[in-house]
Amino acid sequence: MRGLGRGSFLPLTPGPSPPNRGRGEIIGKDEAMPGLQFRDACTTDLEAIRELTLSAYNEYATLMPAHWDRYRQAILGTLADVKPAEQIVAEQDESLVGSVLLYPAGTVFHTSAGNPVTLAYPEIRLLAVLPAARGRGIGQALVRECIRRARFAGATTITLHTTDAMRVAMRMYERMGFVRAPELDFHPAEDLTIKGYRLDLDPSAA
Repeated sequence: MRGLGRGSFLPLTPGPSPPNRGRGEIIGKDEAMPGLQFRDACTTDLEAIRELTLSAYNEYATLMPAHWDRYRQAILGTLADVKPAEQIVAEQDESLVGSVLLYPAGTVFHTSAGNPVTLAYPEIRLLAVLPAARGRGIGQALVRECIRRARFAGATTITLHTTDAMRVAMRMYERMGFVRAPELDFHPAEDLTIKGYRLDLDPSAA
């Protein structure tokens, strides 16, 4: 599963820092998937995360050839400095099988025209699952972990972006209750629409 975000096409400016958690410590498990563990990434994970993310997104080189080089460079640029996002990894059988970024509300981006865009809600970006580990529900579990963290932080809504090329991920988000939010759409090129989605969080489920 993959999820696209503004950080993939727009440069990021520093925003508020995420909650302070012990880096590298196991901080969560998914009840629906025994053996799957979540933790904040540490510096020794960074190369593995880059390789995992590129391998997860590489299929889009043929699906969006006109935009792939730019997108690949943007992915690498985002992963080189993820602040102020929480960088979450999933491990199974002591192996890294997935990763995701969760940006806090208040993060500021700038469009190619230099206009600032401020996130109103926490946002999920660069969701990636190791190709060999697909089909196990890991992508959905990582999204659930982002939702759990956003709800714990007091958020009422969480957002993400994706494209028509990412149909498997799009169907997963819709099954999880995400709905289209056209007001969040943006267009890095005339022939490319990055579609916004949102999920309103039930505070009683915290």
